[in-house]
Amino acid sequence: MKFLTPPSGFKRLFYDIEVSPDIGFFWGSGSKVFISPDNIIKERAVICICWKWEGLDEVNSLEWSDWDDSNMLEMFMDIALQADELVAHNGDNFDEKWIRTRCLLHGIEMPPKLVSFDTLKAARKHFRFNSNKLDYIAKLLGVGQKISTSFDMWKDICLGTESASDAMDAMVEYCKMDVLVLEQVYKKLIQYSEPNTNVGAHEGFGRYSCPRCGSDDVGHWQVRSTKSGMKKHSMKCRSCKSFYQISNRVYLDFLENKQKEDHYRAQNS
Repeated sequence: MKFLTPPSGFKRLFYDIEVSPDIGFFWGSGSKVFISPDNIIKERAVICICWKWEGLDEVNSLEWSDWDDSNMLEMFMDIALQADELVAHNGDNFDEKWIRTRCLLHGIEMPPKLVSFDTLKAARKHFRFNSNKLDYIAKLLGVGQKISTSFDMWKDICLGTESASDAMDAMVEYCKMDVLVLEQVYKKLIQYSEPNTNVGAHEGFGRYSCPRCGSDDVGHWQVRSTKSGMKKHSMKCRSCKSFYQISNRVYLDFLENKQKEDHYRAQNS
């Protein structure tokens, strides 16, 4: 199975997973009912994974094979390890841990930590939405919404009913839409959040370049002094309109580079 190779430059991967419940024996239901792990007769697994490279239009997908998610996870890890950064909503606490747990059980190699940006963490840290759910934020920002679904879709897939194939197709479409919505929400939140990676430095530009988009077309906005007397310079990217801070030492590098560019333009004008 062949998938689109990531675009050149900084490789950002948006992804989402759908998972199954455990299946087991229990007597009675309710909020105070304790169900022991000994009651589990079939361990939960990853049903499907969908992902999209930033800069490309296509959303790709992988599915389990009759509760076996090993081949799917092995293929996805080959893809994920090509990424410079992975983006998911609640990815650090949910998606990544699910994938790591299943990879552990199958003996699939995976690093102890993926370089990631979690839009749920960004929403909680930098904003105060009435709800931090992806669907709510997307609707509020006017960038789309999730596909509505029901528990029957999971039941059909996990129990292998006559409708299982149609249910799987519907789940993949549901997951793909989540990825598209995720990307649009990310683009909105990152303008007002702190990035977890420095794209500019990664791409070989100076440390004063924009950490969000990598552009070195940036300008100085203001300077402030910390309580310890250290100078911090606020910069603004002319490409993506983002604000960010650099140290005084990095700012001096910025001035030196700007002087070199001005001198070069003067000589060649």
